[in-house]
Amino acid sequence: MTSVITLLTDYGLEDGFVASCHGVIIGITPEARIIDVCHLVPAGDIRRGAAILAQTLPYLPAGVHIAAVDPAAASARRSIAVEAGGRVFIGPDNGLLSWALLASGGARAAYEITNEELFLTPVSPTFHGRDVYAPVAAHLCAGRKPADLGPEIGLDRLLSLPAPTARLGEGAAEGEVLSLDRYGNVQLSVTADDLVTLGVRVGDSLAVSMGRRQITVPFRDTYAAVPPGNLVAFTDSAGLVALAVNSGDAAQRLGLPPGAHVRLARAGNG
Repeated sequence: MTSVITLLTDYGLEDGFVASCHGVIIGITPEARIIDVCHLVPAGDIRRGAAILAQTLPYLPAGVHIAAVDPAAASARRSIAVEAGGRVFIGPDNGLLSWALLASGGARAAYEITNEELFLTPVSPTFHGRDVYAPVAAHLCAGRKPADLGPEIGLDRLLSLPAPTARLGEGAAEGEVLSLDRYGNVQLSVTADDLVTLGVRVGDSLAVSMGRRQITVPFRDTYAAVPPGNLVAFTDSAGLVALAVNSGDAAQRLGLPPGAHVRLARAGNG
């Protein structure tokens, strides 16, 4: 097993939670290389955590990937380890891992993490990231097999988030708000290739329908291509269409929550 362990959590950076996880891993497997994917996922926001992990995964080396975003941390939900694409994903069975598993080509095998010999003791019911996920990941790097973690789970029993919707219709692309980043950019499930299919090119304008509202937004290479305070659509680093305000917050201005339906159509040259 590779020595790379990645961490994605909603623990924040104001406390010692992340450092505790690092310390547990290094204490068990000193040669482990740890990559911090993100620790500023909004508290309990499973969807945002899932999107960040899936979109970052293509740029991460194969390894053990810990994801800990779990608003029901003190409940009886199970912890799982899932093999997919030559990687092992560790986290709660709440759908958090599901989009990353799809991005890895689909789950190959899954196990419930029950082998207490691999845990820190005592296990805090509210800090499985430190007491369960971190030591288990370290033991995997040290040579333990995923099958050592506990009983195998049928793949059809894993909880999954609904896949983001995106559909090309006659002259329009329909999708949803996939996530909102810390800059207030609104990432949509519509891809840049979808816009190409519609005949939309950089320099055109988009008619953006949001329920009963419709606005016209220029489609440009970057948010900086419009004056400060102006709305713009562009292709983000994940290849998805995003709405932004140059030097502002599009999420706040548009009031679009994750999952909101959005329709895009060509509105003529900008």
